[in-house]
Amino acid sequence: MSSLITASHVAKRYGHVDALKDINFTINKGQIVGLIGPNGAGKTT
Repeated sequence: MSSLITASHVAKRYGHVDALKDINFTINKGQIVGLIGPNGAGKTT
């Protein structure tokens, strides 16, 4: 498959709290993906 988006070693911290730590992912051409979570969980961030 052909990669459209690849992210490697993504991290996000809020103060001393790791929200994301060393996350890797690839979204391939033709894949349908969604990001779900409660309001205020940081989906837009």
